[in-house]
Amino acid sequence: MNRYFLIDSESSLDAPSKGSENPAMEKDATGLVHLHRIDTTQNMRRFYMLAIQPTLFGGASVIRNWGRIGSSGQTMVDTFDSEEDADTALARIERTKKRRGYISVQPSE
Repeated sequence: MNRYFLIDSESSLDAPSKGSENPAMEKDATGLVHLHRIDTTQNMRRFYMLAIQPTLFGGASVIRNWGRIGSSGQTMVDTFDSEEDADTALARIERTKKRRGYISVQPSE
């Protein structure tokens, strides 16, 4: 809002936002999972990150990010119609990775 000039209307077009029109979009990522697989004998230092985020259309997406520790890795997004379906997919992927030797770690901030 330009505060140096008088405004001739009661309500400005630059009024503060009253929040999102879609309450689902205000949620942060849920179901955040960080996995590592480190095997020094094979020079293997891998990470796998999983998260669930809401979509614009009321569904949910599982965001996967994986690669060598220290790199940005690759990203893949799977979209689902409901958050329950996304939770099921995330749990299935996490189970598969843990069977292959990945272990849960705390995310570093």
